Amino acid sequence: MANDTLPQNHLANTIQALKSGLTSIPLSAAMDNTEAWQQEFLQSGIPALQDIAREIGNLQSLLTAPKIDGPAVGRALSLLGSQTTQFAFQAEAGQQADVRSIGDLLLRLGSDLQAQPA
Repeated sequence: MANDTLPQNHLANTIQALKSGLTSIPLSAAMDNTEAWQQEFLQSGIPALQDIAREIGNLQSLLTAPKIDGPAVGRALSLLGSQTTQFAFQAEAGQQADVRSIGDLLLRLGSDLQAQPA
């Protein structure tokens, strides 16, 4: 991943999936999406992205637990949203808006889940 450039088609697909809402994303598709991002970020050599990759691993663990804890998933999504929004300032100029959009969507979805009873 050169010059902090993220895969454009992956950005667009992730934005569309998040805009559709969490319940519209099959768990298998969510796992595939998070796995692809995690691998991309781990191999980036960029500390901020590697931190995001570790939180993605936490989210994956929460999503594969025998009983999904909505508020815990919400907290993980909110943290990912914060990390993603912060990384937007380091992203390639042409991708900053998309990265911020993903961060904002993650924050909103995380907040919604945290507000629900466990």
